[in-house]
Amino acid sequence: MDAFDLPLIWAALLVLAVFMYVLLDGFDLGVGILFPFVETDEHRDIMMNSVAPVWDGNETWLVLGGAGLFAAFPKAYAALMPAIYMPIGFMLTALIFRGVAFEFRFKASGAIRRLWDQAFHWGSVVTAFAQGLVLGAIVQGIDLEQGRFNGALFDWLTPFSFVTGFALVWGYTLLGAGWLILKTEGELNAWAHRAARLAAGLVLIMMVIVTLWVPTLDTAVSERWGLHYPVPDWSRLLPWSPVPLLVAFSFWRLFRSLRGGASHAPYLWTVALFLLGYLGLLLGIYPYLVPYQLTFREAAAAPNAQALLLVGALVLLPLILGYTAYAYWVFRGKVRSDAGYH
Repeated sequence: MDAFDLPLIWAALLVLAVFMYVLLDGFDLGVGILFPFVETDEHRDIMMNSVAPVWDGNETWLVLGGAGLFAAFPKAYAALMPAIYMPIGFMLTALIFRGVAFEFRFKASGAIRRLWDQAFHWGSVVTAFAQGLVLGAIVQGIDLEQGRFNGALFDWLTPFSFVTGFALVWGYTLLGAGWLILKTEGELNAWAHRAARLAAGLVLIMMVIVTLWVPTLDTAVSERWGLHYPVPDWSRLLPWSPVPLLVAFSFWRLFRSLRGGASHAPYLWTVALFLLGYLGLLLGIYPYLVPYQLTFREAAAAPNAQALLLVGALVLLPLILGYTAYAYWVFRGKVRSDAGYH
């Protein structure tokens, strides 16, 4: 293993795990956010059936990302977790409510079913918002002293983290609407198109706000992007210009596909937006794993530990990718009211 750059390999695996979680669990969280706003129980049944075969498998990537951070980058894990314990706790609690609602709602009726509907909805909202709080807390920087968290209990609770929380809620809503466009038909499909147009407009506004806000958080980021207010450094800014240009192009294609009533394109262009946003985030904080004080190389575990862990990852990762692909293939196509598990 001496010939391999183990910290870089593990950083890449961690990046992959986080993105796969956001991409896959994002749409079923989005379906939960949209859940109470449709008109009929039949539509809600279809919405839940569209994600029921895959939702728990999607969360495998969250476990993989957390375990990978703990095992391969223990210094980063030790520095990050005390700073974000509370929003992580909110997220896990909400995921419990959401998971229980999946199983109990199909067996309930009347007022009890309404209760599980709300548990599914608010579990999805709180999970998405808590993840946005975590994202905001990390991007704005963690206060460390000698590699340990040196901040206050509520450092994660800032105006910026609130904005990223709302931004992620609307981002997941857009993913969920795109998924429903992909998986449903008729009145529910038309409703999902309308919801996607609203969500896309709000996501566009949120992305502009966050993009303009991030360079003001830390001088290292503003230096990297060349965003010196009020006059930018064009020699540094221009090399990064393809990212916002591609974002603008993706939004244009997304709105065009929604106006045209397309089936697959809205979801695919939303995925492209998430990918570009994720790429922009990585470019902004690289090489830091704990912005802006601890790099992924400084946080890495011992080489022999990372090598041993990599052997296990090389076995598990193809299995996870394989059963994920198989599940989506088996349950491909439109979901109808007479299909699903009960």
